Amino acid sequence: MIEVKGVSKLYGGKTVVDNVSVNIAKGKITSFIGANGAGKSTLLSMISRLISCDGGEILIEGERVDRCKSSELAKKISILKQSNHINVRLTVKELVSFGRFPYSQGRLKPEDWKYVQEAIDYMELGDLQDQYLDRLSGGQQQRAFIAMVIAQNTDYVLLDEPLNNLDMKHSVQIMKVLRRMVDELGKTVIIVIHDINFASVYSDDIVALKNGRVVKEGTADEIIDTPVLKQVYGMDIPIENINNNKICVYFA
Repeated sequence: MIEVKGVSKLYGGKTVVDNVSVNIAKGKITSFIGANGAGKSTLLSMISRLISCDGGEILIEGERVDRCKSSELAKKISILKQSNHINVRLTVKELVSFGRFPYSQGRLKPEDWKYVQEAIDYMELGDLQDQYLDRLSGGQQQRAFIAMVIAQNTDYVLLDEPLNNLDMKHSVQIMKVLRRMVDELGKTVIIVIHDINFASVYSDDIVALKNGRVVKEGTADEIIDTPVLKQVYGMDIPIENINNNKICVYFA
C-alpha cells in the first residue's frame, strides 16, 4: 500500500497540492482524474519522489519515501512521465534495457537480459526490438517505454498521461496492457488520465482532484457519478450504462 498523508506542494507561493491524504491499494489500477491544474501530475511526482513534498509524508509499505535510498526506491517504484523523448538514437531493445539500470548500473547480466526480453515479449514488440524508436509510430513508442517500465520489475508502476497524443486504437491497446499488468503480473498501477471513460472502464479505484484537493476517492463505480463529476468538473455529465460500463456523455 501507498499512504499519502497530508501532502502539500507550493510553486512560487501558490499551493498546487493542498493537504492531500489518500491510500492506494496494492494490486489495482488507481486513476487520478480532474481538470487541468488539479494537481494530479504533481501528486504523482511526489509519490515517486521526483519532486519533494513541502508538507506531509508519503509511505510505501510503511516506509517513508523520503528516507529510502534512491537505488532501493527504484526497485519499488517506476514512473513514466508525459515527456519521454530521448535525444539519443536507440533501438527498442536498448531502451527497454534502461529499465534494468537500478540492478545492473549499466552492466547487464544474463538475468537482466532475461527481464528485458520478457518485457519486450509481453508488449508484443519482438518484431520491432531492433528497430530505432524514431522509426516507430506513437503507439509503438509508447509500448516500448512501458516495456522499459516492466523490465524495471517494480511492484508499483506510475504513469503520467500515457495516452497523450495517441489515437483511439492505441489508447485502448495501452489501457488493456495496463489492465493485464495488474491482473496477470500483480502490479499496482497508478495513472494520471484525462479521459474519464477510460478511467471508468479500466480502473478499480479513482481519486478525483480539484484545485489541489481531493474531492472524493473510491471505487470507479462510486466516482463515475453525475453529482461527483459535477463537483470535479463543474458541469452536468449524464452517464449511460453500456455493456456494464458506465460511460460519460460529456460532449452533448
